[in-house]
Amino acid sequence: MLSSKNRNQPIGVFDSGLGGLTVVKALMRRLPQEDIIYFGDTARVPYGTKSRESIIRFSKENVALLLKRQVKMIVVACNSSSSHALAALRETFDVPIIGVIEPGCRAAVKATKNKKVGIIATPATINSYAYPQEIARLDSSIKVLGQACPLFVPLIEEGWSAKMVTLTIAQEYLKKMRQSQIDTLILGCTHYPLLKTTLRKVLGVKVKLVDSAEEVVHDVRAVLTNKAAGYAGSRKGTVQFLVSDEPAHFQKLARRFLGFDIQDVERCHV
Repeated sequence: MLSSKNRNQPIGVFDSGLGGLTVVKALMRRLPQEDIIYFGDTARVPYGTKSRESIIRFSKENVALLLKRQVKMIVVACNSSSSHALAALRETFDVPIIGVIEPGCRAAVKATKNKKVGIIATPATINSYAYPQEIARLDSSIKVLGQACPLFVPLIEEGWSAKMVTLTIAQEYLKKMRQSQIDTLILGCTHYPLLKTTLRKVLGVKVKLVDSAEEVVHDVRAVLTNKAAGYAGSRKGTVQFLVSDEPAHFQKLARRFLGFDIQDVERCHV
């Protein structure tokens, strides 16, 4: 159980690969005193095309790995895991576990004026209906449009976020949302904040982009405050990076998500 006794332990964050680094970046900026351990399951990426059963199994193994590192809470930075595995994780493990879907939905419900919200995500997240169900629970009058965007992740990791081919693909993916005149778009994959410029070119600057990576920090802070479990001090926290495969590749691409180079990446097995 989380309490003030755990306050100097790190926050654990996991994702299927690189996208969760946007959550790490947000945590570093908003909670700079906290230590963070990040695990990217790069040996089994992507989760977005896997079965529900596989995603749950992988997610449980990821949490178990982080708990061995004495983390005080878990942030599930993967939308596919948050969609399919969050309930199972909370039933299995006795630590606070926060996903990215609930914070993103709350922000979208608050932001929309015309009650038309779009969601872009991986196929697994879209097919789970987790976002529409949570939005309906919060406000059943909101119309939700979902769109799977399987090409976005490889384009981002290739460094092609600003290329014309990505803009063309985004125009195709978002065609129905433009026609439906959504005023709010949830970025339902933690890779997608890197596409904000492209998405604004397609949808216009008046459409509110909801970044779950940013929104989840509010929930983390609330848990730490309620349990008096925030780090006791004002020093700058550390970040430790773990992966299940190819540390060099992870290290090379991490700069695109974090904005700075990382020096040490540890390979470990789940």
